[in-house]
Amino acid sequence: MPLAHLIPTILTVLTITMALPAIGQNPLRREEDPIPAAVENIYTRGLRYLATSQQDDGSWENGVGAEPGVVGLAVMAFLAHGEDPNHGPYAKNINRGIDFIIKAQQENNGYIGSSMYSHGFATLALAESYGMYRDPRIAPALTKAVNLILSAQKRNSKNGWRYSPDDTTSDTSVAGCQIVALYAARNAGIPVPDSALAKANKHMRSCRGVNGGYGYQSPMGDRTTLTAIGLLCESLAKKHDTKLYKASTKYLSKNLNHRERHYAYYFEYYMAQALFHSDEEIWQKWNIKNTRYLATIQSPNGSFPGNRGEAFSTAGALLSLALNYRLLPIYEK
Repeated sequence: MPLAHLIPTILTVLTITMALPAIGQNPLRREEDPIPAAVENIYTRGLRYLATSQQDDGSWENGVGAEPGVVGLAVMAFLAHGEDPNHGPYAKNINRGIDFIIKAQQENNGYIGSSMYSHGFATLALAESYGMYRDPRIAPALTKAVNLILSAQKRNSKNGWRYSPDDTTSDTSVAGCQIVALYAARNAGIPVPDSALAKANKHMRSCRGVNGGYGYQSPMGDRTTLTAIGLLCESLAKKHDTKLYKASTKYLSKNLNHRERHYAYYFEYYMAQALFHSDEEIWQKWNIKNTRYLATIQSPNGSFPGNRGEAFSTAGALLSLALNYRLLPIYEK
């Protein structure tokens, strides 16, 4: 065959090869789902920042980096890339983070952190870590953390959660965090009653309007971030075939260019999961937009800016890209 005829084929092979620099580095990644080079570049730079800025006790010093929930998000960012707590360049960072979360847990009631937000994300991190690697030191702490979530729900008049374990009111933001943690814990083998999840999801649905949007404590004042949280909970509950589920998916699909100024990265974290579970084609469109956006704001040192500190911002940003890897158990459909 003439060389001129071979050039298009050669260029195609080179393009594909250049787009897959990391596939051979991690045997856990699925070869049928190539990782975009831009995603891998953002992610590896972000992980290097988290690793080099971590304190000896496993936390981060800026903003809310000493909250167990934020440490949990950072731990999940490592795990979502296929990093291993038993060996590899980030094993020490993962173990420091897990140790920090376990040591922060209150012995008497299993509470972790200064709010149910922190407790929920810390519990989720323990559940994902235990689900992937069966580390025996995690099981007792995870069980106590789950029991705290369940006992707090029993004291709550809405069958949900708010900032404190003793609060009797609930909101979709905090409640969604606990629901995801409970599903992750159940996936990891920790007992979670069906009744607790059913009551929690019923409460979440009471905050959804006819347009599919979720409000904070009622259907009024629906917001994109809250809708992403609500839709993710519905997805985990396997409630995909209702009209309101489809309405919520449509609600989010109309807001692919949305950027949450006050809750940056928290929004991206939930938006990625909600779209992936509900409509992968829409997620693909949003993922491209999100990747381009994150590439423009990532700092030279690999971190992401934010008023809650670089550890939270960076972990949240990376986790919004983590569906490209699909390694965390909670990401399984």
